[in-house]
Amino acid sequence: MASNTMKQWKLTGRGDYDKLVIEKDQPIPTVGENDILVRVKAVSLNYRDISIVRGTYPFPLKDIVVPISDAAGVVEEVGSRVTRFKKGDKVLPTFHQAHQPGKPSLGGPIDGVAREFLVVSELDAAPMPKGYDFVQGSTLPCAALTAWDSLFGLEGRVLKPGDWVLTQGTGGVSLFALQFAKAAGATVVSTTSSSAKAEQLKSLGADHVINYKDDSDWGKTAKGLTPDGAGFQHVIEIGGPGTLQQSLNAIGFQGVISVIGFVAGSDEKMPSILDCLSYQCIARGIFVGSREQCEDMVKAIDSNGIKPVVDDEVFEFNDLPKAYEYMEAQKHVGKVCVQFSQ
Repeated sequence: MASNTMKQWKLTGRGDYDKLVIEKDQPIPTVGENDILVRVKAVSLNYRDISIVRGTYPFPLKDIVVPISDAAGVVEEVGSRVTRFKKGDKVLPTFHQAHQPGKPSLGGPIDGVAREFLVVSELDAAPMPKGYDFVQGSTLPCAALTAWDSLFGLEGRVLKPGDWVLTQGTGGVSLFALQFAKAAGATVVSTTSSSAKAEQLKSLGADHVINYKDDSDWGKTAKGLTPDGAGFQHVIEIGGPGTLQQSLNAIGFQGVISVIGFVAGSDEKMPSILDCLSYQCIARGIFVGSREQCEDMVKAIDSNGIKPVVDDEVFEFNDLPKAYEYMEAQKHVGKVCVQFSQ
C-alpha cells in the first residue's frame, strides 16, 4: 500500500442523499491476529440502503455510519493466526459479522463497506466465485444469499426439482431466486410491471410472467397455473404490506412464504400471522443468511455457471449518491453497483 490513508463515505443523518458525505485521509484500519484487511473493489446497493438514508428502516441503526452492506474485494493483509485466507484472495465480507456482539449487520448497526479498506474476522468472509469480476461479486452477500436462504435454508422444506416458485419483480433477490430455482429444476412464475422486464425474466428462465399492473388478482392467477391449481411450494415475498395477501392467495398447502422485504406500501389492512392457519402455510422471515450458507451458494454458482444480473449503469465511488438516486427511481434491472478505481 502506497498510503496509510483511505477515502470513505459517511451517512451523517437521515432524510436525503445530501446526508452522504465523503471523507478523505481516513486511517486504514489495522488487522488483529484473526482478521483480514480487504481492499474493497466494488459494492452493490439494496433497498435497505435507501430506507436507511430515508429514515424508514425499521431496525436499530448507528446514528452516523459508513453505509452499505455488500462488497467484494481482495485480501491485502492477514493477521498472524489467519488460516482461511491469504494475501491476494478474492473475498466477500458477510452481511452479518458474527464475531461482533449480537451479530450485527454491516452498514447499519456497525460501519459498512463504502470505504476503500475494511477489516473483518477471517470467519466473516467467504471466497468469491471463480470467474466473477468484483462488480459481479459485490451482488452476492445480501441479495443472492437472501434468495438462497429462502429456497434452501429451511430443513424439511428445501426446494426440490419439480417444485413451483413464485417471485416478485426484477430486483436483486427475485432475480437470484429465479436463477437458483431454475438451476434446481423448479418451475418459476414471476411478476413484473412492464413488457420489457417480462422479456428479461423470460431470458433468465421464467416459465410464466404475470403483469401485476394488468391483473389485480395476480396471486390467484399464478396459483391457477400450478398443477391442479394446488399452489406454490415457495413464494419469494419482497413487497410486504402491498403484496402479502397476493402471496397468501398463491401459496399451496404447507408451502413456504419467505418474507423478505417491505418495498410495496399499502393502505389496506395487512394480513396477520394467523392467516397462516387458514391458508395452511408457513411464513418465514428471512434476514439474509450465514457464512456457511454463503459458501454453499458460491459452490452452487460455480457448478451451474450462474451469473448475476447487473444493471448497465455502473457508478464510480465518488458518485455514490447518484447510484442511490438511480435505484430509488427504479430505473434499474438487477443490481445497482459501484466500482472503485484503485
